[in-house]
Amino acid sequence: MDFTPYLAGLAAGAGLIIAIGAQNAFVLRQGLQRHYVGSVVLVCILADVSLILLGVGGMGLAVKEHPGLLQWLRYAGAAFLAAYGAMALKRAWQGESGLQPAGDGTLSRGRVVAACLAFTLLNPHVYLDTVVLLGSLSTHYEGDARWVFAAGACTASVAWFLSLGYGARLLLPVFRSPRAWRLFDVAIALFMLTLAVMLLRQPVG
Repeated sequence: MDFTPYLAGLAAGAGLIIAIGAQNAFVLRQGLQRHYVGSVVLVCILADVSLILLGVGGMGLAVKEHPGLLQWLRYAGAAFLAAYGAMALKRAWQGESGLQPAGDGTLSRGRVVAACLAFTLLNPHVYLDTVVLLGSLSTHYEGDARWVFAAGACTASVAWFLSLGYGARLLLPVFRSPRAWRLFDVAIALFMLTLAVMLLRQPVG
């Protein structure tokens, strides 16, 4: 069996998924707090794998032909990121975060999953990266080789989110300090607000 398509998909998927983004920052924070980590990781993996398979299955062209939808996602995503950034600033100011889930104790599993879906699906670039770009790259292969490529990209997604969500605990000693949590939330806030501004200023497509 030729593993070239699989390795190509693995490399392409890793290059796109590992890039720092709002979704990754959210997964990292949940992992640090050990708050519904399994649910968050599962949602991210299922969403990513579904989008990759849609792209390889030929949905990339459909996404490119509906720029209006991407623009709507652009504004909705920017609003969501700005709101989450403001919440992070509030946490940093009030010192509400901590190692225990009490930092987000008011959030149920459903609300955490909903936030994770918003970070994932309200980002128009996720469609361009997974559906359009990975879908386009898969066309370099014929027949079953396209799905071998998809399997490689999906493997990268699974490995990354499992590592990010459950590997975050390795950083727990650093975050035993309330000051570290406040600095982390300030960084998250600045990151989210910057992404929101970038979404508003840069056309999608």
